[in-house]
Amino acid sequence: MTATGASEGVGARGAPVSGPWWWARRRSAVLDAFLAAASMVECVWEGSLFAHEAQLPELLGMLLGLLAGPVLLVRRRWPVVVVLVSIAVMPAEMGGLLSVVGLYTLAASDVPRRITGLLAGMTVVGTLVTTFLTLREDVATQQDFHPPMWFVPLMALAVGLVLTAPPVLWGLYIGARRRLVESLRERADGLERELSLLADRAEERAEWARNEERTRIAREMHDVVAHRVSLMVVHAAALQAVALKDPEKASKNAGLVGDMGRQALTELREMLGVLRTADGASGRGTAVSGAPERLAAVASRAGAKATVQVRVPEPSADGASAASSSAGPSVAGAESSVPGAGDADAEGPCLTELADLVGQSRAAGMVVELMVDESAEGEAAAVAGRRYAARVERTVYRVVQEALTNVHKHAPGARARVRLAHRDGELAVQVENGPCEGGAADAGLPSGGNGLVGMRERVTALGGVFVSGPTEAGGFRVSAVLPLGAVSHVAG
Repeated sequence: MTATGASEGVGARGAPVSGPWWWARRRSAVLDAFLAAASMVECVWEGSLFAHEAQLPELLGMLLGLLAGPVLLVRRRWPVVVVLVSIAVMPAEMGGLLSVVGLYTLAASDVPRRITGLLAGMTVVGTLVTTFLTLREDVATQQDFHPPMWFVPLMALAVGLVLTAPPVLWGLYIGARRRLVESLRERADGLERELSLLADRAEERAEWARNEERTRIAREMHDVVAHRVSLMVVHAAALQAVALKDPEKASKNAGLVGDMGRQALTELREMLGVLRTADGASGRGTAVSGAPERLAAVASRAGAKATVQVRVPEPSADGASAASSSAGPSVAGAESSVPGAGDADAEGPCLTELADLVGQSRAAGMVVELMVDESAEGEAAAVAGRRYAARVERTVYRVVQEALTNVHKHAPGARARVRLAHRDGELAVQVENGPCEGGAADAGLPSGGNGLVGMRERVTALGGVFVSGPTEAGGFRVSAVLPLGAVSHVAG
């Protein structure tokens, strides 16, 4: 800020500096030059008159006026200097314009108010003394005029106030108005910056939400499609292996491959329909945050139909069928409604479908054992006929589904064991497979490396713990523990 209250690098209304030296605008420089010229003419004339009355050389008075008048050129830069010069030349009865303009500039500037008041008071006193002496001399020269004693002091005081108060008050008003405008401009600039920052943050949050939604949809599509397509590839490999040796079994596997292919197409068609609906709603400004849940519901309904059509007798070489049949009621007993769960969540896959999921892997030739460990809480839940939160059951189902799919991909012919444990306040699931048998045919299933990542994201999103890694026997183990109490609030 300069002494006049204007920014050194910014002109009026925020315009950049375009004038010479300390002037913000060229017209300000022209105005000050005009005022300085007028003040110089006035001071030269008044200096000449003062020198004549004081019986001094007129050249000396004119030279004093020539030096004092142009001081108005620096009024915007050094207003105190202008006022001090005007006070200094008051005894010479010159500098009226210099004093008025200097006081106005001083009051409108950012000079401390105590300095402004001090200089204004000095100007009033100087004007009062000068006017008093001049009036007393004029009254004394007029023989016919005899005013009262209070006339001369009162007139001197009036002249002093009239020449001092208006420019000071007007300058104070202009300075306050200028500072108010600058303050409002700064606040407007600050609000504009804040709005721009908020807009950038909103765009970042929207981009993050879009990426998160894409990740969730991709995870759902991977979970609901990859498993069935993997089974199709396994059946196709088995069909190729037994086509010449056992035509009856080859025909049966071909039928299974056809059924699973049609079911996979049905699931894909329904999921793409959900995505198109979601995209249309998004284009109209409608929230579509439930798209992944709707995808899960669609896949669950299609999977339920598929299970009824594809279910085949299960082998009982190692008692797996007996374990599955005995475990079925226990798993089914964990089902009930959860208050606050949405319709989309309620339609997702649940624990009652684990037996069917294991049965599909058995139909593909895998030896799978399903074990359910019930605690007192799990037995009470089975008696009461309720089940866990829909998101908990769906996450457990997806973990088992992806783990079995990985066994088909990476360990063909290996034995697998699925263990479900109902504990106090938590639900644990573990899928472990042994080493790959050397005589088993590799189906050549591709791997995108997203299975374990998707399982971990699902479990950690519900506050659970996910652990995966190889076993000492050469197999692989996937474990997940989900807290039931914390997840109930998430699901609701």
